[in-house]
Amino acid sequence: MRSRGGMLVAAKMDKVNSANIQTMIDKHADANATLCTDEATIYKGIEGYKQLMVNHSAGQYVNGIVHTNGIESVWALLKRGYHGVFHHFSDKHIGRYVDEFVFRLNDGNVKRSTLDRIDSIVFGFSGNRLSYKMLVLM
Repeated sequence: MRSRGGMLVAAKMDKVNSANIQTMIDKHADANATLCTDEATIYKGIEGYKQLMVNHSAGQYVNGIVHTNGIESVWALLKRGYHGVFHHFSDKHIGRYVDEFVFRLNDGNVKRSTLDRIDSIVFGFSGNRLSYKMLVLM
């Protein structure tokens, strides 16, 4: 999910279905949020939110203020990272790859000064040593 302000929330889901999507939205979205989605049937059962939609299969990508361009760019960047840098995401560690891109898009935002971004990285590393042995055990 990506808010209009640009903040991104993403996580690996063992099963992608309406119930799991609903749980994630309930956990991270404001109760007064308006959801902008495409026509995928998985979003049809979402309750408790105003929902606006674009119909990609009919060639509609923008409907007034409604679009999914923000989240589409997230998936495009993740795919570019997959094909151009990592070449493979193991099921075991896919959450770590997703977390890296969430960090890049949230904390690595160009609106923040370089020193602020470096501080975020150092703070994130502090006390979080991950040895290879622990990595392969996870």
